[in-house]
This record gives sequence, C-alpha cells and structure tokens, in this order.
Amino acid sequence: MLRLLSLTSAYPDQEWRGVGSFVEHQLRALAARPGIEVEVVAPVGLPPFPLSLARRHGRDRALPTSEVLNGITVHRPRFEEPLPGGRGRVEAIVRAVHPTFEAIRRRFPFDIIQAEFFWPDGPAASRLAEAFAVPCSIKARGGDFERPATGHDWARSQVMEAGRNAACLLAVSETLRSAMIERGLPAERIAVHRTGLDRTRFRLGDGAARKAALKVDGPLLLNVGNLLPRKRQHLAIEALAQLGEATLILIGGGPDRSALEQQVRDIGVEDRVRFLGAIPQPLMPSFYAAADVTVHTAELEGLSNVWVESLACGTPVVTTESGGSRELVDRPEAGRVVASEPSSIAAAIRDLLERPPAPHDVAACVAGYSWERNAAELEACLKAALRTA
Repeated sequence: MLRLLSLTSAYPDQEWRGVGSFVEHQLRALAARPGIEVEVVAPVGLPPFPLSLARRHGRDRALPTSEVLNGITVHRPRFEEPLPGGRGRVEAIVRAVHPTFEAIRRRFPFDIIQAEFFWPDGPAASRLAEAFAVPCSIKARGGDFERPATGHDWARSQVMEAGRNAACLLAVSETLRSAMIERGLPAERIAVHRTGLDRTRFRLGDGAARKAALKVDGPLLLNVGNLLPRKRQHLAIEALAQLGEATLILIGGGPDRSALEQQVRDIGVEDRVRFLGAIPQPLMPSFYAAADVTVHTAELEGLSNVWVESLACGTPVVTTESGGSRELVDRPEAGRVVASEPSSIAAAIRDLLERPPAPHDVAACVAGYSWERNAAELEACLKAALRTA
C-alpha cells in the first residue's frame, strides 16, 4: 500500500473546475491504480481580517473545509496571506496546514508528501515532511520553478533548499530538468514526468461541423489560457491584425481582459476577436477541433497541457519559445516554434493555413500521452523515492 498526501496551491472544487484540473487528473489516475490511496490538502489564502470579509473573497470563504471530489478527499485549511510580495507565505501555509496534517495522519498514515508545484508548495511540503518524518516529492511545472515569487532571493533560497532536501524531484520537460540541474539541484533525483491526456475526450473530431456551429467563416485561431500578463495574449491579437479574414477566439478569464479588449478596439479587429471567458473542460475538444491553428503565447511554460490537448484533437500549434516547446512541437506536423514577435507568429500561422498538416498526422505527435501512463510513471518515481529515503 502506498499512501500519498498531496499539497497543492491549485485544485478544482465543485463549481470552479478549471483551476488545477491537470493536478486532479494526475491524482485521480494515480488513485485508480491498485494499492494506492491519495488525499489532497489545498490551502486557501485569505487576507487579514477585516479585508477577508470583502465581497471578492466571498467565494473562497464559502469553500468547504473538506469534501470528496471524484473519490478523492480534499481538505482546504485557511491561511492568512502575507503582505504583497509573498514573503512569509510558506511559513503561513505551514502554520495553517500542520494541524490538518496531524488530524489526517491519525486515520491516514501517509507515506510520502508530494508538492504539486515548486512554489510555494515545495518549501512548505519540505518542512512538513521533516516535521512528520516522511519523504517529500516536488514537481516543477515551469514558471513556478523558473520565477518563484517574482524572483526574490529569499524565495529562490527556499526553493533550492526544498529541492535539495526532497527525496524525489519531477520536471514536466527535459528543458526544465536541465534548468534545475544548472541551478544546482541533484540530477540523480530529477525525473522527467510529462503531463497526461484524457484520450476519451481529446481526440479527432469533425472540425468543419464544429467550426460551422461557431458560425465562423474562414480561418479560425484559438488561444487558451488565463488572461494574465505572462500569457501575453496581446501577441496573438497583434498577429491576427496581419492575417486578413482570420477569427481569433480567446478562452480564459482574468484581469487582463479589459486591456486586451481595448487593444482589439485600438487596432480595429473587434469584429474578428471573441472573448469567451472560462469554458468547462468537457467542451474544450470542440473548440480545438474547430480551430485551424492553436496560438500559444505564454512566457513561461514547462510543457503546456494546451499543446498536448490541441495536437490530440488534430490541430497544430504555433507557440513562442518557452520551456519544453521544442520537445513537443518537434516536427512540421505539430506546428511551429517562433520568436515572441507578432510578425513571426503571423508568418507561422499563415504557413500552416496554406499547407495544413493532416489531422491524423498531428494527433500522432502525442500518441504516447495518457493519464494512465502518467500515473504509472509517477507511481514508479514515488516508490523509488520511498526505497531510498
């Protein structure tokens, strides 16, 4: 029997299914394997009282402190967020979570703690693992390792200390693994653990019919991601302006929406851009299949789920250089990796529109991806960590 306690700063709940959905998929697949049990601790940060009473924090206040989601018990202890900048966040999480871990340990004697992100989960999990005398595993997914807490020295120090103390380190791409080694983390403890894929959901579909259902004439471009500065959707919009009759659909919500809407008006493409907000995961395959090209412009990625899901639906990707982009977009059928510059993005899109690869050839680029394989590899890493801890 292997009992895993996962500590994660992003995990879905009954109403908000998008955030951290890839963490849930990974843990559900792991828990489905024989002899493995999983529970999750997903701390909820709130500002100091009385700021915590503000209306915008109402949803977080209302989250249950414990619930069962798709067969996995999820605990949500509250912690007080530190002042802007994040210093003290790890300590605040550890203080708030420690009693929850104690209560869980009495009925669920976990063997290992896994941090699902390097920041802030990694340093917090490392300290809790020491307190409860169990090994710790930490997964790096991209920006959480490359730029924790906006690059403060104290945050980098905590990340490196946690990494050196971990029994197992995971990276979502070879590129990220190399970056971890270059920073001084032990190569022999770092395994590449790529994302999974729901193959029953993300698969080839009738793209023409789905595009028609969206009432789109001409080329359709898709951008998927929260509307945040680091996702750089403005590059996709500027590229669109160079592409004649193409339509761009942006899926995702976030604080950048108003600025992006203003940009669309300023450059005169408001009739060719649609902001759809957050879309439930079960509906995403229809959008990928309808699109001619998925345009991905994020600044920091390890190995993006968007790349994998789009390719599985037969839609090539144009992505800017980041993380493991060249590991996945490694052949013409998968798409293009280009400079973070609108004309380069537009040229790559134009090339794919003029010479589109066959959808079956695109989907073949991710033939080896599945959540079942992801879970099997994770189980092997965790058991190896337990043997050597």
